[in-house]
Amino acid sequence: MSLFFDWIFAQYQDTPSHLIVLEMIGVFFGFLSVWYSKQENILVFPTGIISTGIFVYILLVFGLLGDMLINAYYFSMSVFGWYVWTRKVDDSHFTPVTRTTLQEKKWSVALFVSTILFVCVIYWIFDKFNNWTAYVDTFTTAIFFVGMWLMAKKKLENWIYWIIGDIISVPLYLYKGLIFTSLQFFLFTIIAIYGYLAWKKSINNNLQTS
Repeated sequence: MSLFFDWIFAQYQDTPSHLIVLEMIGVFFGFLSVWYSKQENILVFPTGIISTGIFVYILLVFGLLGDMLINAYYFSMSVFGWYVWTRKVDDSHFTPVTRTTLQEKKWSVALFVSTILFVCVIYWIFDKFNNWTAYVDTFTTAIFFVGMWLMAKKKLENWIYWIIGDIISVPLYLYKGLIFTSLQFFLFTIIAIYGYLAWKKSINNNLQTS
């Protein structure tokens, strides 16, 4: 066990201590945010705002521009999602979990493609296409952009995007030396699976009571 922890902290030997502390805080609040999302709890948004604010700075330092943009986008979408989740559809009901409509699926494809093009331009401007991680980062950025948009709209399918993106991100961040962040995405994958099942159950319950 000691060898395992020695290996983990060896990855941080050249990393400033304040970045390590910030990463751990960001991971903690990020974990809370995903957990609250699974529970359909409005606290998903304030905890997410704290986490994403921290990671915007960390990812800028590490040169992962795509993921930095993801977190900046998360921040703005959290404000939008906060409004949607607290909006009443009638006098006694808030916005329920629903499935993605055909029109929203088309918008998801459009958002995915436009995000890839946008991130590619950013990487090209800053000459960051110098490692295979940049290409993976571009792909996961598009996945998470769509996932966050669907989550803010309380759509069941958001979890599918999170699961795919989280699985890809585990080895990506492990390779970059961000061990705690890699562990976070591993836990996110598990929570996302349970989140999908919980939201699907919520839809079924709503259908039975309607």
